[in-house]
Amino acid sequence: MDLEQLRQFETIEREGTVSVAARALHISQPALSRSLGRLENELGQPLFDRAGRRLVLNDAGRVALEHVQQILRAERAMRDALDDVARRTRALRVGTVAPAPLWRLTALVTERFPGLVLTSQMLAKAEVETGVVDGGLDLGIGLRPIALPAVRSSRLMVENLSVVLPPGHALASRQSVGVAELDGETFLLLKDIGFWRQVCDQYLPHSVFIVQEDHAVFKEMTRSSLLPFFITDAPSFSDFSTSASGRAVVPIRDTAAHATFYLLARTDCRQEAENLFDWVSRQ
Repeated sequence: MDLEQLRQFETIEREGTVSVAARALHISQPALSRSLGRLENELGQPLFDRAGRRLVLNDAGRVALEHVQQILRAERAMRDALDDVARRTRALRVGTVAPAPLWRLTALVTERFPGLVLTSQMLAKAEVETGVVDGGLDLGIGLRPIALPAVRSSRLMVENLSVVLPPGHALASRQSVGVAELDGETFLLLKDIGFWRQVCDQYLPHSVFIVQEDHAVFKEMTRSSLLPFFITDAPSFSDFSTSASGRAVVPIRDTAAHATFYLLARTDCRQEAENLFDWVSRQ
């Protein structure tokens, strides 16, 4: 389980239905239902009694909610403490929807501001935008510009998704492929991929994902297994090119497989954040 699942569980309990909770979390209802199902499977028992569309906590759910709220309070307290540290140092608080644009931003920081430190967290799109607007984040990396006078937006990078298929796969000879054609496959998947995981859940509802938390283990499995996996054109994923050797790398043509990332900052942000934003905007 991860913190996002726990936040989703808490939201479902608060809103009473999966559909209302999905709107509050800005994700699809099927993706949220699958996430809840994974959490219940991992805990070994259902957490809600189903009464039509409404969900009511059962005994196990009430126990789980108590612990979930403690975990989330502890997580918020930890982030508040880290924010205090960041304010006392040159560290900037960055929220991002995906890892690749954060690595891109980090590379630019290293190039131009070697003494500057970034403290980062992976967040949902709405959380990134809210964090920038209310000042909880010094910088955000989102999927769209924020059309508010108090916020500046600058395009950071584009990331395009492809699928790596084994020799002899029915789709290996294609010039491009659609997600509907991939739905139902079993994929290797790296855990901390941000919003891309929601894309997988939403557009590949019948697929199975073998998720690996460790980057090195995932890389080794892409070499030793014939299971398909995803790769992008982000430079940070270039170390997976050897894993794709001898296999077919097929671009995914759907709009959902192409992401444009934007750097976001308040107009009255800290000077260090303003300097970095201006530098990125000129690149």
